[in-house]
Amino acid sequence: MKAAEFDYLRAGSIGEACEALAGADGGAERKIVAGGQTLAPLMAMRLARPSLLIDINDVAELHGVRVADGELAIKACTRQRRAELSDEVRARAPLLARALAFVGHVQIRNRGTIGGSLAHGDPAAEIPLAARALDATLIARSGEGETVFAADEFFAAPMTTALRPDQCLTEIRFPVWPGDRIGVAFHEVASRAGDFAIVAACAQLRLDADGRCARLAAAAGGVGPIPVRFAAVERALTGTRLGEGELDEALALIDPAIEPDDDLHASAAYRRRVCRVLLGRAIRDAAAEARA
Repeated sequence: MKAAEFDYLRAGSIGEACEALAGADGGAERKIVAGGQTLAPLMAMRLARPSLLIDINDVAELHGVRVADGELAIKACTRQRRAELSDEVRARAPLLARALAFVGHVQIRNRGTIGGSLAHGDPAAEIPLAARALDATLIARSGEGETVFAADEFFAAPMTTALRPDQCLTEIRFPVWPGDRIGVAFHEVASRAGDFAIVAACAQLRLDADGRCARLAAAAGGVGPIPVRFAAVERALTGTRLGEGELDEALALIDPAIEPDDDLHASAAYRRRVCRVLLGRAIRDAAAEARA
């Protein structure tokens, strides 16, 4: 199939893009496009039929990575591959860098953007999962000004976010963990390398001088309508040496926090079992990296 007829605007500024978004009338849908790695296939299958595509690739202020005030700020149009290879991202948000390697294939990451994946809101996608695990902050702009979203309030349902139709995502900020002895790990199960994850799990942790877990972030995707953060597991393991008995007790707290579905890829029971295995593996691997 081919996309339905649409108009096209190549915006030169955020203001122009927001003005175009605000101009919709009569129920006509207007869409932002940057990398187009999700939107273009949806349009080709006519699952998305925007009346106007607003291209923001020429908006210079939507590209780049910077570090300021204890945060790593990534502009929404930054290519996934650029973030994956960025020394700033690897040093200050290592879990995000690890997650990016699992996003599709290199060719997809060459065009796909950080903001595009987040705005799409796939509950099994790697970038939303890393954003939820790391307590990212998402900045959106409209004609009325800026809105700041915490990651735990940004994702509402599968492919549904808190962004309004007149808002454009502009920046994502990741808090930088202070200190050393930090380890990260990201694991997922997919039908083939590069396919959408059936279940993904990740962990970032910091050990204190005594080898105990001083801080832990643990999350999973593909096991609910949005990426899931396991606060109970984090609390249970903080202050421990992450022994096998302690880990087993903490992982038992996963089940009440997830709502997996049965679908053509996997059963809910399979997703529950795999989530527990992958999260345990992620925490063990992150601890080993921190000790090394």
